[in-house]
Order: sequence, then structure tokens, then C-alpha cells
Amino acid sequence: MWKGVYPAVTAKFTADGELDHREMERCFAFQVEADVDGLIVNGSLGEGSMLSHDERLAVLKTALSVASGKPVLMTIAEAATRDGAALAVRAAKSGASGLMVVPSTIYHTNAKETVATLRAVAAAADLPVMIYSNRIAYRVDVTPEIMEDLASDERFVAIKESSDDIRRILDIFQRVGDRYDVFTGVDNLAFEALALGAVGWVAGLVVAFPHETVAIWRLMQAKRYAEALAIYRWFRPLLDLDVSTYLVQNLKLVEMLVTGTTEHVRAPRQPLEGERRAKVERIVREALASRPSLAAIG
Repeated sequence: MWKGVYPAVTAKFTADGELDHREMERCFAFQVEADVDGLIVNGSLGEGSMLSHDERLAVLKTALSVASGKPVLMTIAEAATRDGAALAVRAAKSGASGLMVVPSTIYHTNAKETVATLRAVAAAADLPVMIYSNRIAYRVDVTPEIMEDLASDERFVAIKESSDDIRRILDIFQRVGDRYDVFTGVDNLAFEALALGAVGWVAGLVVAFPHETVAIWRLMQAKRYAEALAIYRWFRPLLDLDVSTYLVQNLKLVEMLVTGTTEHVRAPRQPLEGERRAKVERIVREALASRPSLAAIG
């Protein structure tokens, strides 16, 4: 159902901490114009946990307004199942194309509880669902066995696989075949995951470099692996910034330096400073100085 590059877009704030919808329109449109395949709002990179439900729905509506018919997925990542289900209902009424659902982010559910939570949220919205499996950040592992348990519900259509273990991609295929659209959610494992058969990439650094991200995807689909790998090798130092406790600040700083947007974050986060900031700035300078030409890519 879904495939390709789906940016996990950042939320934009004014200097006084309010949502900046005009800047989000500009930045989301930049992604769409680069021909990404869809958008995902209010995820970890989108600071969804720092937004009220009303704010998250407002970000969703802004994304829908510039998506040009491309799918826009709403992230559901609530501590309580009933809150996740309630937000899912509101997202459906607001026009979301689908949901990306994380099991409880506070209480670490066991397998039975994980299945029940995912089923409850999916049933509440009656929308297509991408299951977000991230045992590192959220300490709940949606295993291939759980995916098999959920396979009878046709609303579960995709997996965002973020275990940080590239072997998991094949584990999923061996357990459930092609039942789900498998996306990688780890930027610096994207080439490897796509080579193993993942059909999509929930991307982070795409917010600053959408053309390069889309180029890697297209080259991989065309089996032009050497060309894709050349871009990926150039991209790798930037992609590593997505795998960090400071991923939001890292990527917002990169986005600001490359696209001229803002880097405002919502407290308790604060913008990078000192050596951390200098390191990101250095990586961006070096990347821009050696940025590959994409002219030969169809």
C-alpha cells in the first residue's frame, strides 16, 4: 500500500514557542516538491510528545494542506491506550491517510498488551496502520511473532523497523513473507535495509536533503546499486546524526543550515551549543563542500 520515502517532518515553532504553521507549510512543501512519497507528522523528530492533541491535529491539517494528495500519516504514541484511541479517532476525522502507531511510551507492554494496544488504536480509527517497532527508544519490541499475530487484521499494512539490527528485516520476511510493507526507520541503515527488500524509508535527514534521499531510493529500485552507494557514503556522516539522544536538535540545526528554516525546539529541549553544535556545523560544511551531483539520475 505504501512505499518510498516518507519524511518524519519536524514541527516548527516561533521564538516564543508557538506553532509556526507558515514555516511548516514552506518546509513540508519543500519535501513534496522533491517528490517524496508521503509525510509523517508528530513523530519523535516532530516533537509529537511535546504537543497537545489539538496542536498535533493542527500540524496534521497543515501537512494535508500542502501534500498534493500524497499520504499523510499521523503518529499515535500515547502512554494510555484509551488516549491513543481517542487521538486516532480525531486524526481520522481530520483527514489523516493513516496512522503510525507506537505501543505505550511510558509503561513497557508485554507481548499480549502490545497486541491489545495496537488492535484498539487501529479499530478506533479504522485507518491503515504502520506499526512502529523501536525497542531501543521505546523499550517495546514489536517482534516478527507479534506481527504474525496481528496479520489477520487488514488495517495493519506496514512496519517501521527501527530495532537497529539489520537482521530483523530478513527475520520479518521469513516469519510473515510480504504481508507488510516494511520500512526502515534508521537513517544510517537505509541502504542496507533497501538492499534486503525494504520497500520504504521513514527518513530524518530528508528534511534538509530531500533530493539526495529520494535519489538513493530511486537508484535502489532501479538496481543501480553502485550509484546509490556513492551518494549513501557521502550522506553517512549526516545520517549518523539521526541516531542520537539529540536527534531533534541535530536535525533541526542541519535543516536550518541547509534550508534557512528555524531551529526552535520546545522545552525542555534546547538548541545545541558548544562542541556538540560545532560538530554538527562541521559535518554540514564538509557535506555541502562535497555534495554530489544528481544531474545524471532519472
